[in-house]
Amino acid sequence: MSLASCLLGTAVGDALGLPYEGLSARRAARVLGPPDRFRLLFGRGMVSDDTEHACITAEALVVSAGDPDVFARELARRLRWWLLALPPGVGFATLRGILKTAVGIPPGRSGVYSAGNGPAMRAPLLGAAIDDTPLLRELVRRSTVITHTDPRAEWGALAVALAARHTRLHDAPDGDAFLAEVQGELPAEAGELVGRIGLAVEHVRLGGSVTEFAARLGLERGVSGFVDHTVPVALCAWLRHHDDVTRVAVECVRCGGDTDSVAAIACGIAGAGRNAQPSELLARLAEWPRSTRWMAALGAQTERVLASRQPERPAYVPFVAALGRNLFLLAVVLAHALRRGLPPY
Repeated sequence: MSLASCLLGTAVGDALGLPYEGLSARRAARVLGPPDRFRLLFGRGMVSDDTEHACITAEALVVSAGDPDVFARELARRLRWWLLALPPGVGFATLRGILKTAVGIPPGRSGVYSAGNGPAMRAPLLGAAIDDTPLLRELVRRSTVITHTDPRAEWGALAVALAARHTRLHDAPDGDAFLAEVQGELPAEAGELVGRIGLAVEHVRLGGSVTEFAARLGLERGVSGFVDHTVPVALCAWLRHHDDVTRVAVECVRCGGDTDSVAAIACGIAGAGRNAQPSELLARLAEWPRSTRWMAALGAQTERVLASRQPERPAYVPFVAALGRNLFLLAVVLAHALRRGLPPY
């Protein structure tokens, strides 16, 4: 059930981090309190685009059975329908890339030059699903260029996918072995990202915390949405607390900044582990129509399709239900934005 737990892990990290997004660690503690439970909606959590992109990626795999051409077309098509349902908080590069596919630009040429973390959000599911390295590289590339063309976005997404695959294949992550794999798969031009991943491996080996690592990268005020910031911090949290999805999420959120994306990526990687245990927070996740049961069924279906190589049709998500849910989430997010303008500042 690694794909189901990958999706559910992504949801936990995303929902825990969502109300803290954009806040520094110090201000988040004053406004919301510690990230020890969901704080979005009276102790309940809801997910954002991070989890929805992971689910859409799984749906594209179900329909394509891993064929790269079909996968790219399906991913682009499903992202267009997702955008029509007015999801809150869409990244600007992702928005422009999806809109370009809507006017007929092929998914291989629709991306914009950006090194945001959108492709990295979709990458844990791919790494948890695909064993074959050339196929994994190709699917990561196809997923990336729909929205982002800066090669750093693809390098970061590939590093995340390799981490998820490493987690699925090993009882516990081996930082040195993972670093060697990243060094072998990423080009020499990715040296800055590889160097930061190496620092994360070293930092964990010395027993340092995730927040200390973020500070070491100069991210004391929060982790940005730049992939060279997001990915190393997410990987540090995974390496440090791989056997506890909840702890991975908490430590990512404590860093501040783009908390939902960093936590979603890290928890998606941790959730892909063969011994991954569902977080106790799942019971407090208030999601519909993409409920936790729906996510678990989608993960199981994706595994079945990839094993049989026989495409299937994923469970239908009613457009009107998705639209209503997104409008409700938008109202909740706006209420949080108003709350941030009130004392304590």
